[in-house]
Amino acid sequence: MTDGASPQRRGGTVVTRKAPAGGGPAAGSPGGATASPGPARGGDRVRGAGVPGRKSRPGGGGWAPWLYLAPALVVIGGLLVYPVYQLGLISFLEYTQAQVSGGEPTTFQGFGNYATLFGDEQFWQVLLATVVFAAACVVSTLAVGCALAVLLTRVRALPRLALMLAALGAWATPAITGSTVWLLLFDPDFGPVNRMLGLGDHSWTYGRYSAFALVLLEVVWCSFPFVMVTVYAGIRAVPGEVLEAAALDGASQWRIWRSVLAPMLRPILVVVTIQSVIWDFKVFTQIYVMTNGGGIAGQNLVLNVYAYQKAFASSQYSLGSAIGVVMLLILLAVTLVYLRLLRRQGEEL
Repeated sequence: MTDGASPQRRGGTVVTRKAPAGGGPAAGSPGGATASPGPARGGDRVRGAGVPGRKSRPGGGGWAPWLYLAPALVVIGGLLVYPVYQLGLISFLEYTQAQVSGGEPTTFQGFGNYATLFGDEQFWQVLLATVVFAAACVVSTLAVGCALAVLLTRVRALPRLALMLAALGAWATPAITGSTVWLLLFDPDFGPVNRMLGLGDHSWTYGRYSAFALVLLEVVWCSFPFVMVTVYAGIRAVPGEVLEAAALDGASQWRIWRSVLAPMLRPILVVVTIQSVIWDFKVFTQIYVMTNGGGIAGQNLVLNVYAYQKAFASSQYSLGSAIGVVMLLILLAVTLVYLRLLRRQGEEL
């Protein structure tokens, strides 16, 4: 051919390669050959190149993960699963001091203990008191903790450090120690609070509502540091530009908290709220110590103290276990609500 084309025969098909007009090789094509993309063939296609020297494990690692988890599973099973199993089992049995000592055989009662419990008017009164008391503790703890968390962001380093140390000291104080200190502060004979308020020998633990109020103050005192520290950490993570923009728009401090900080801190607020509900619903030490086991005629009983009285003071272990199961179911329901709220907020569980 005279036009620079060079025909070649490949498998019955004539392939023509045409040289460029200048006679030289085409730009970007070594040796004058023009590269044209074509479909990848089966042998040339790379599918999921693996890491050299590493073999894939179709079983997901075999038994190795379970071997690593075995100690934790044993601890969880021994400290959580087995006690819950025993709690549920005893709640379906007739189990009193006679059965514990071996004097009488243990018999299966079915739901008889629950029928006895739900038929007791005192149980419903104690349940209502527990719900109201826990709700008051949760609301007060959140209010105090959030307010102090905002305050921490507005004070200088030294006052902030002093407040943090004081709050963490209250949080680290054992419940029985804190309850005893609060009893001494409000003692009718030589307590400083009565002298400062001029109340004479007023007994705070004699009346039902004043006793609950005193216990509420102690519970809030030892619980608000957790809320304060957690919310303060969340506020510090909020970009300062967001708060500055809200302030420039003329928003008040309350409006900034309600419309800016609260939505951004919602996951944190959900966590501290649910944990506060669980903690305050299970209050035992403060009620038992500060009201001498539940107050006069059981006027300050909550479910935990009520279960203790039934199980150990009256040796009705089956009824005490049934109360424990009811508390467990209530707290499980609260936990499910917590998980559902997290899913709605798009949190990864």
